[in-house]
Amino acid sequence: MSLISTTAIRNRAGFKPTLWTFVLAFVLIAGAYYSFVRFTHGLGDVSALSDKVPWGLWVGFDVLCGVGLAAGGFTITAMVYIFNIERFHHITRPTVLTAYLGYILVSVALMYDIGRPYAIWHPLFMWNPHSVMFEVSLCVTVYTSVLTIEFLPVILERLRMHRAVAFLRRLIIPLVIVGVLLSTLHQSSLGTVFLIAPYKVHPLWYSPLLPIFFFVSAVFAGLATTVFESFMSYRFFRKQLDTEVLDALLRMAGLLLALYFALKLIDLKNKAAFSMLYQLNSTEVRMFLLEMALIVLPLALIMMPRVRGTRRGMFLISVLVILGFVLNRMNVSVTAFSAYHGVNYFPTFPEFMISAFMVGIGFVAFYFAVKHFAIFPEEEPFKQDYDDKLRAGMELPEIEKRPAL
Repeated sequence: MSLISTTAIRNRAGFKPTLWTFVLAFVLIAGAYYSFVRFTHGLGDVSALSDKVPWGLWVGFDVLCGVGLAAGGFTITAMVYIFNIERFHHITRPTVLTAYLGYILVSVALMYDIGRPYAIWHPLFMWNPHSVMFEVSLCVTVYTSVLTIEFLPVILERLRMHRAVAFLRRLIIPLVIVGVLLSTLHQSSLGTVFLIAPYKVHPLWYSPLLPIFFFVSAVFAGLATTVFESFMSYRFFRKQLDTEVLDALLRMAGLLLALYFALKLIDLKNKAAFSMLYQLNSTEVRMFLLEMALIVLPLALIMMPRVRGTRRGMFLISVLVILGFVLNRMNVSVTAFSAYHGVNYFPTFPEFMISAFMVGIGFVAFYFAVKHFAIFPEEEPFKQDYDDKLRAGMELPEIEKRPAL
């Protein structure tokens, strides 16, 4: 039986819900309910935020992490269209889609945190060029517009508007250049925001190098997210894994992790902060050491070809890098302020559900885009499974044998 007929049989079998389907449904329903409560009753009924803790999970995770994890968009497009590295060309569309959805969801998530969400448009017309937050909001808005134009050919192809697609493709290199410049500005400026509070941010995280830390960490997190996304696409859409490309992405992420860790050590030495690391009874010190462990561990695994060269190893490394990045953003935005305010903030259940709601919407939107648009290049279904079994010397059942060309 051919692969085409096999695929048709699987498609006719219909939708089969799994445990994760029910988890996603619960998250979406709970998130929608608590979103309604937040926008009708205010922040106090759904969050642990206060005058002393104005920033919590929604800023630390939904905004700071969302922007950083979407950095794969400008990183991959820069490598393909500016540095002309063609081997990464086939992953540009999924990474641009991830970045596009990420920035849209960041803008939506920001509305949950601000007291008057209906005033989110004010920075676009009430300029304050002396504010770092203004620069971040302007860059994010313009870059989201750039991502819209970059993703537009995918929609126009579905509508068979080939002339419009050809016109937009002529603009791709200028758009990528603008996107890289804007991303560099706002990724680093997110770190600059915390420089205005030198006496409130804990010394382990406060540093004049914060803009560099934020930019470098966003790039290696974006690369790790691209690897993670590839595995999720393989798992849910049966898209072929190009292990050579993923290996190259992880090696680049490893170089940036090494640079980031070296800068951290230099920064600690310049601040004479190494002595603080012995205060293990401090929550801040324990969180900082855990953050560093989630940088060193994936870096060590990347340096082991036997680990990095396997699927499980690649997936594990990407997850560890993402976890280390998320912990860093949460530490800088929440943990670093706890000692100054004297308040131990912990998110409420509605806060967790709303954040999970944003992630769930992202998964659903990505699934919808893959099902209805040409996000991935045409490829032979299940080829990776076939090749793996062939190399292992396993007997292939008739249903999995490759059709004659």
